Amino acid sequence: MSIRARLLAGFLALFAVALSASGVITAWLVHDYVVERSVDKLRDDERRITALVGSGPQTINAEQFATMLGPPLGIMGQDAGGTILFAIGSSVGREYELARLAGRAGPGQILETGDDVAAVRVATPGMRMVYADRPTDDVAQLILVNDPNIDGTATAGFVRGLALVGLVAALVFTALAVLVLRVGLRPLTEMAASADALARGSRGERLPVADHRAETAVLAAAVNRAFDAQDRAEDRARTFAADASHELRTPVATISGWLELYRQGGLGDDVEQVVTRIEDEVGRIRLLVDELGLLARLDAGRPLDRRPLDLAALAAGVVEDARVVHTGLGITLTAPPDGLPALGDAARLQQVLRNLVGNAVRHNPPGTRVGLTLARDDRGARIDVSDNGTGIAPDDLPRLFDRFWRAESSRSRDYGGSGLGLAIVQAIVRAHGGRVDVRSAVGEGTTVTLRL
Repeated sequence: MSIRARLLAGFLALFAVALSASGVITAWLVHDYVVERSVDKLRDDERRITALVGSGPQTINAEQFATMLGPPLGIMGQDAGGTILFAIGSSVGREYELARLAGRAGPGQILETGDDVAAVRVATPGMRMVYADRPTDDVAQLILVNDPNIDGTATAGFVRGLALVGLVAALVFTALAVLVLRVGLRPLTEMAASADALARGSRGERLPVADHRAETAVLAAAVNRAFDAQDRAEDRARTFAADASHELRTPVATISGWLELYRQGGLGDDVEQVVTRIEDEVGRIRLLVDELGLLARLDAGRPLDRRPLDLAALAAGVVEDARVVHTGLGITLTAPPDGLPALGDAARLQQVLRNLVGNAVRHNPPGTRVGLTLARDDRGARIDVSDNGTGIAPDDLPRLFDRFWRAESSRSRDYGGSGLGLAIVQAIVRAHGGRVDVRSAVGEGTTVTLRL
């Protein structure tokens, strides 16, 4: 079933339950009122007869007496020995049952027959009645009978009328519910139309968000955010593919050019030099493929080899290697004398430090001082790689960790690398549950802070 059909069925079920409960309660209240009114009438008639008897001996016409008391009252008279003298109205046909109940009950007690007829016994000493134009013996007691079932017919009619009204109300409610659901679910219909447009390739289409407080608006906004994230991911994937193909195209073209020149016999005796150039380009391709593979594994969330290690010893090895490669540069290390223990992948963290130190050396003029500072803070280990070089322009800082991105001053591959170094640094640090921050000022230098 559709959402509209399920909601409509639920509304109708609730309405039916509420209407049925209301009808049952109303019918019960009406019945209770009728019974209570019947008893009240019996009590009222009992008081009137008692007052009449108290005024002295009376001779009363039974039919006129019954007329005076009014319907649906019945009267049955008994003498002192319990003999039934007469029966009028609702008492006819119930004489023996009433006589039996009256024999067990005291004066003023409400009697109830098997068919819910109520009665009361009234002592009438000294009363004589004329019934069918014949005087009766002394009537020692009267039994007043009130049949509430006579009013029950009206109650049944009332219940039938209530059921008819309920049926009409159900039809009206159904029509209104269909209308309300159609209007209320219109945002979902519009969302479905927008989703279909997105499925057909309309990337700029978004779900309508009319009222931010409505549940459908919250859902639409969440779906729109998901579509926006998907678009950004697709854009990054397309950019990544384009950049990767661009990075691979140059070395592949270089290798193809040298091989074509060799086939045409234009190398002469310089074959060894050409092979060396081809090996360099192959090495560049291999490095790029390795970096791309590392990023893919880190993006996939594959676990690293996390073991206890000393970051101070790790940094000391990186600084020592950098001093050997870049002789004459002031590369310093400041670390706690007792070391800086951590848990992580030593090879990957060493790669991070090598990348950062290499960047500080390559992207700054000769004579730049580079320093590594290791310390503990309240959240773990902190490593600062700083230099006093040219610094980074403020517009370039937000894009430092983008893949295949290079600052304008580093567009040359010989100077700027593949553009994946800082992206790899960030990915490795995040895989360790840490973060990377960069502070830089043009002309003053740059500091890259790692928190692990």
